[in-house]
Amino acid sequence: MTELQNRLIDAILTHVAFEGWSEAAFRAAVSDAGVDRTVARGLYPRGARDLARAWHERGDARMVAALQESDLSDLRFRDRVIRAVRLRIETIEDKEALRRAMSQNALPLNAPDGARMLWQTADHIWNALGDTSDDYNWYTKRMTLSGVIGATLLFWLGDDSPDQQATWEFLDRRVDNVMQFEKVKGQLSSGPLGRLLAGPVSLLGGIKPPRSREDLPGHRM
Repeated sequence: MTELQNRLIDAILTHVAFEGWSEAAFRAAVSDAGVDRTVARGLYPRGARDLARAWHERGDARMVAALQESDLSDLRFRDRVIRAVRLRIETIEDKEALRRAMSQNALPLNAPDGARMLWQTADHIWNALGDTSDDYNWYTKRMTLSGVIGATLLFWLGDDSPDQQATWEFLDRRVDNVMQFEKVKGQLSSGPLGRLLAGPVSLLGGIKPPRSREDLPGHRM
């Protein structure tokens, strides 16, 4: 991310609390950052909506960098996931900016953007933690973790406990649910029911991760 893009993101955050992720906030940010309007619109054709996406991507990049600098070797896998989600939340500079973004993403027109951003964060986490799944599990892992991230963010927005301790306890419980889901899925696939469903499961095994991050539906081999 360029210095100019960072300037625009930082500038709009000072206006979002009052204007939301709106065209007015975008124009004010462009003016404050001293960026040519044509250049800004070329970078972010949808204005504030695209700038909100850029803010999210910057947070993801900071989370990945923090993960790479962390020593996770002594942590159980569930605790590595918790560390990653917590690091992502701790990159958020402004609760109100997130609140406004999530309110916008709840609208039907914007829902695909919101889902994509959660999915991409989950994808970054699994990749950073060394996920090597190459079938339908690639999708189920990201789907369940997206749900954990979204639910934890909503809880965090309303959390006024000291040091957000209630949020971290909530996150711990949600990740436990994911780990239990993966455990049950493994038990089913190796047990009698798994043998009964061997045919359908073999079809699922042909589903592969997308060739690129923009090709989210995936493909079959």
